[in-house]
Amino acid sequence: MADEQTRYSRLAQITKLINTKLDLREVLEHVVTAISEEIMRCDSVGIYLPREDGTYQGYVGKPSTINGMTLDMHIVDPEQDQLAKEVIETREAIYIPDTSRDDRPDQRAVQAFKINSLLVAPISYEDELYGLVFLFDYGIPMDLTGSEIESVKAYIHMAAVALRNANNLTRKEKLISEKQLLLNVTRDLSLCSSLQEAIDKCFYYLGEVLGNQNIGAHFIDPIAEDRLKPAILNKNSDWTEEDWIATHRKTRFDHKEDLIFKEVMETKKSVLVTDVYEDHRVNQQICREFGIKGLYMIPLVSLGEVLGAIAIVNLNENEPSYTPSARQLAESIVDTTAPVLFNLLYIEKQEVIIQDRTSELIEKNRELEEAFIELKQISREKDLILNSAGEGIFGIDLDGNITFANPSATQLLGYDDENDVIGLSYARIFKWEDPSVDIHSFKDLYLWKETYGGQEHSFIKKDGGSFPVEYVITPKKENEETIGYVVTFKDVTSRKQMEEKIKYHAYYDVVTNVPNRVLFRDRLKQALSYAELTGESLAILFLDLDRFKKINDTFGHSYGDMVLQQAAQRLQQVIPKEATVSRQGGDEFIILLPKIDETEEAVVCAERVLASFDRPFTIQSQEVSIKTSIGISIYPENGDDVESLIKHADVAMYKAKDYSGNQYQLFSDDIGERSIEQIKLENDLFKALQHGGEFELYYQPKFDVRSDDLVGIETLIRWNHPEFGLLSPARFIPLAEETGLITALGEWVIKESCRQMKEWYDKGCTDLVVSANLSPQQFQQSDLAAKVAGILEKTGLPPQLLELELTENLIVNNTDQTLKTIRELKDLGVQISIDDFGTGYSSLGYLKDFPVDTLKIDKSFIDDMTTNANNAAIIKTIITLADSLNLNVIAEGVESREQADLLARHGCYWIQGYLYSRPLPVRPFEERYVPSHSKRS
Repeated sequence: MADEQTRYSRLAQITKLINTKLDLREVLEHVVTAISEEIMRCDSVGIYLPREDGTYQGYVGKPSTINGMTLDMHIVDPEQDQLAKEVIETREAIYIPDTSRDDRPDQRAVQAFKINSLLVAPISYEDELYGLVFLFDYGIPMDLTGSEIESVKAYIHMAAVALRNANNLTRKEKLISEKQLLLNVTRDLSLCSSLQEAIDKCFYYLGEVLGNQNIGAHFIDPIAEDRLKPAILNKNSDWTEEDWIATHRKTRFDHKEDLIFKEVMETKKSVLVTDVYEDHRVNQQICREFGIKGLYMIPLVSLGEVLGAIAIVNLNENEPSYTPSARQLAESIVDTTAPVLFNLLYIEKQEVIIQDRTSELIEKNRELEEAFIELKQISREKDLILNSAGEGIFGIDLDGNITFANPSATQLLGYDDENDVIGLSYARIFKWEDPSVDIHSFKDLYLWKETYGGQEHSFIKKDGGSFPVEYVITPKKENEETIGYVVTFKDVTSRKQMEEKIKYHAYYDVVTNVPNRVLFRDRLKQALSYAELTGESLAILFLDLDRFKKINDTFGHSYGDMVLQQAAQRLQQVIPKEATVSRQGGDEFIILLPKIDETEEAVVCAERVLASFDRPFTIQSQEVSIKTSIGISIYPENGDDVESLIKHADVAMYKAKDYSGNQYQLFSDDIGERSIEQIKLENDLFKALQHGGEFELYYQPKFDVRSDDLVGIETLIRWNHPEFGLLSPARFIPLAEETGLITALGEWVIKESCRQMKEWYDKGCTDLVVSANLSPQQFQQSDLAAKVAGILEKTGLPPQLLELELTENLIVNNTDQTLKTIRELKDLGVQISIDDFGTGYSSLGYLKDFPVDTLKIDKSFIDDMTTNANNAAIIKTIITLADSLNLNVIAEGVESREQADLLARHGCYWIQGYLYSRPLPVRPFEERYVPSHSKRS
């Protein structure tokens, strides 16, 4: 009894450690100590954790040193240690009382440590293996009892819980760190004031994410190429920038002729080439000059315009290992950088133009000074030069009065004739607005300008209006004595307006004219400071337009921009006067309510916004219905800084979208956890497709009701998720469609269906047809028929035994490409079935154009066919239509004998559904149906 109390006390202590301490080693050391004290006859206890190569390495144990070797020097290889391999496969502990009678343990370890008895147990939790525990003696055998082994298992269970918690924490920290990194990128870029500074930030974060510092940026045809670098290299690259630029010039690199660069520019998508000498698109001569082995190129795209590309190159023999998550993060960094570069490029180009124009003015002024010396003797040439100059030119005498003016000056100042200008005081032209400086004469003005510099000022027109100018004053001298001045000026109104426009768009969205991300964050920071000072609350509403991508894809981006403009106008009409609407990018908006007394005020605002979207939008006489999803976060409950409030509102918005959109959702901690779970599921789907082994097919038989004979099989995919268990298609197929993984997943289904069907074909099932579904994305592949042909050739399955199921809505458009693809599949010998028949939204006339084999009546008609006369009539019509077109017809979802009998009376003899069988895993299906069918064949 005392032993049991001690054991319970130890287990409680370890449980407390797991719940209160984050140090994994300390918890596992307590587990080892507890086992060694529980099993006193044990000479050694060791916990071994898995490595990437499949072996297990010592982590903690007692004693920590055996035979002069520390525990972490001990490696267990399951390929050498059959006992460890069996424990890993069975997830069961194995005790060997006498190692001399059992050859499963690694005999090298048995002999080296003189092991007499041995217990090996798995550290597992919910079918996931986290490590192994070894107990052995090298003196008196342990002679363990069943009770002692169970005690050891209890302690090992504690170790499994600790390891699971540590792994979960590591995964969560990784997801959070990736989001934090993107927030850091956005923050750092917002502080950049130059192109070089922004691109350096981008290079820094790309190097951190990809583990590769060999990064360069290429821009397309920048203005003033001698001042703005057409290519920029990471300062931490293995190359020096001088050598890099020199090699570009040597090879005469032209992006317009480079196939990879052109592809990235045209598709606006990244390209990864792991071996440049195996890809025909790559200019291999340039790669040899640079020593490039691999290439990863990401486009810089802002507002739909391609600015250039970021190139990450591999200069080593080993291929870089860029995980999908790392690539996705890297491309997000580049997408965040592109708009900043767009603004900075534009500003730097304008500065170059201004500098060039100023230099031109100075040079022209120098030329004019020389000309004036000559003009004292050549009056005719003077008139010619003055009258032909594009800039305004006038002379000022020592009293500050105008002595002459060329036609450009007269016109720019709004006078009709040169005589109207001559004699005017300089004070009638120069608009002086700085009262802190005393200007009493034109000489004072000239000396001030020479001292403090600057070429910009305002001149006064005849009508009293003013306009901005760039001007230069040049003294007119004779024998080193100033006899007057020449003023050369240029109207810069257009340039000033452009500069104001640039400043405006630095803080306001180009499309909607509402505050952009930069201005919104500034206002939110101010609101947070005020709220913290006064102890009041504020709210953030994060909006995303539902189905906006479909509007863009259907009507074009210009049409989509008009929708965004109207959406911004409606938002400004319904929010409180003190609130701010900002467009964050794409179809996302944020509303700041800088002061609320209670959460209900944010909810009321969200309801007003939703109500404002009830009316359809009218764009170019076309009505279109747009809804929105809203996520709400409240300060201080949901965060006390800019990033956390925006992030939590974003998370809540995506939760609102999960409820079919047109909803609002307040943020809560459980929503944040579910968002992390959704990201994890997406990442796991990438990994599962990459590594395989987690997907499996279920098989639902099809029968002929007249003979109860098996006539075919439909394959249905399931996902054996290592953490969430068996997932139905409804859980992950929408995610696969959203991420674009559905194409690879669908291809795997066809491959596995054909492989398994060929196995049963070889066992005698020579007349069964296996059916697999085609997704719309998969069907739109231009090389679909070629891929199917390759699968049939590789598996050896006769083409007539494969049936591909297309939904009615997928083919109803009757496009030339649709018909072409179906005919290519039919030419292979593959059968085509129309799934969910009867649910489409068009006439049945398209059937005469498509070479299909089977119509599949949708389950929604079958469910109440015995009680709903309309559905029964529709079913009878479909059967008659199929019979007249010489098509097969099959009903899905048949669950009762009454339904089957009614279908048979109408002439539909093929059915599938729970009446005969649910979908089954491969082995149960094989045991039940394959032997009997193969004998009949």
